[in-house]
Amino acid sequence: MREKQISLTIKVYDTPDELRVDERELLEEARQALDKSHSPYSNFRVGSAALLSNGATLSAANQENASYPVCVCAEVALLSACSSVYPGVAISKIAITTRAAAHPSDSPKAPCGQCRQTLLEFEARGGKNIEIILAGDTGPVYKLGSVKDLLPLHFSGSDL
Repeated sequence: MREKQISLTIKVYDTPDELRVDERELLEEARQALDKSHSPYSNFRVGSAALLSNGATLSAANQENASYPVCVCAEVALLSACSSVYPGVAISKIAITTRAAAHPSDSPKAPCGQCRQTLLEFEARGGKNIEIILAGDTGPVYKLGSVKDLLPLHFSGSDL
C-alpha cells in the first residue's frame, strides 16, 4: 500500500476589495443574481455569473420546485444560458455566491457534486481552465484556478 497526496491551492482574499476590478464586478453580478432566485422551500439563494472569453457576461440563480431532484442549480442554469446564448464560446471565470434567509453567509460555499461535474464538462468543452470565485455575504473570498480544483479525482469524457 502507498498513499497518494492530492493538494490544491486556493487563493483567499479577506474581502472582495482585494480582487481585481473585473473579478469584483463579476462577483457583484453574481450577488445581483441572488434576486433572481426562486427558492421558496430552502430559502437558500445561489447566484452565479460568468465572464466569457468574448468579454460577455451572463448571470443566473437557482430555481426550486417542490420536487427537489428536479430543481435547477444556479451553476447549471448559468452554463445552459452561456451555451445557448454564446455557443462555442469558452468561459473564463465564474463567480458564485450564496445567501441563506436564516442567517448571513460568512464563508464561501462550494458547488454541489452535480454542478462540479457539469462545470468540469464545460471547462473541457472550452479547452481552457475556468477560474472559480466563491463568496458568501461576508467574510473571505476564495479563488480557484480551475474546476479540477473542486473535483480533483474527476471523471471526464477522456475516461470513456
